[in-house]
Amino acid sequence: MLAIRLQRVGRKKQPLYRVVVSENTKDMYGNHLEILGQYNPHKKEAVLKEDRIKHWLSVGAQASASASNLLIKEGLLEGKKKKSVAISKKRSAKKEAKEAENKKSADGAAEVDTDKTDDKSKEETTVDAPVEKTKEDVSSEASAKDEKK
Repeated sequence: MLAIRLQRVGRKKQPLYRVVVSENTKDMYGNHLEILGQYNPHKKEAVLKEDRIKHWLSVGAQASASASNLLIKEGLLEGKKKKSVAISKKRSAKKEAKEAENKKSADGAAEVDTDKTDDKSKEETTVDAPVEKTKEDVSSEASAKDEKK
């Protein structure tokens, strides 16, 4: 089966992608049948050979998920975009556990907040406000400490 997919080229941390058609079972970095265009993800620009892409699709080539999304974005294919990144079962289980924990802590925090507001209102009514110390009080405390020494 033929596949239209992206072949990464370019330097480290500066990827460029070729859109190529090759046999599905073969290594995409080895031999390919034809280069159909290129895509620069930094500038979000694609240069594609529309007639050749349509030819290969008519012959029966299938586009990979990423290539399909690119072709839909450029208007060569119609339909909805495909999900091209898969989350493993282990990772999704961790994500669900974390969400449940966050939800539980958010519910608990709401209950704690209501209890704190009730305590504060009781404290304000029963306890007098603290008195600020003046400069004279501070200096008299300091002199009393010096006399003890």
